[in-house]
Amino acid sequence: MNKTIVLLLAFCAGFSIMCFELLGGRLLAPYFGSSVYVWGSIITVFMLALSIGYLVGGKLSLFKPSLMKYAFIFIVSAISIIPTIFFSEAIMDAVFEIVEDPRYGSLLASTLLFLLPTAIMGMIAPYSVRILTVSKNSSGHTAGFLYFVSTLGSAIGTIITSFYLVLWLEIDQILWLTVSIMLIAGLIALVVNFKKSQPSSAS
Repeated sequence: MNKTIVLLLAFCAGFSIMCFELLGGRLLAPYFGSSVYVWGSIITVFMLALSIGYLVGGKLSLFKPSLMKYAFIFIVSAISIIPTIFFSEAIMDAVFEIVEDPRYGSLLASTLLFLLPTAIMGMIAPYSVRILTVSKNSSGHTAGFLYFVSTLGSAIGTIITSFYLVLWLEIDQILWLTVSIMLIAGLIALVVNFKKSQPSSAS
């Protein structure tokens, strides 16, 4: 049961990360365009953020890993996306006033908007591996399958966001959808943790 839930939540995280990344291009385009410089900045920030998240998540998983802490990562990541919805225009206005060069302006704006939420989402993958790993002998297989599921979520998130969501919904609505996915995922982990902690009734 726990294995299925963790894999499902890792899928949701992968989906949300790529949805968030693709929306980054739409957010920055009115200010800095959509050139290779802008996408280079976005991808750089996301890769850097994910690497930080992998490192921190791996370290955190060493200290009594639990579904409660796992749920907390999802919930915090959902909350961390919300400032992007409310303050992205103000942040990009300020950055554009200071740095008009689309290369460095987009890099600075991407860092301010996307670094923290993506780093927190990046913590999910290594923490998922730790929860699923039951022995050293199976750790490689577990990690491989987990990253397969997570990356599959990223691929589906990419295609659904770029082919459909951007046509049906406004950017803020898609961001709220991403927040909702991560928040619901966290709540699911909390419910599973609660049920797991309840003593079984005597027959």
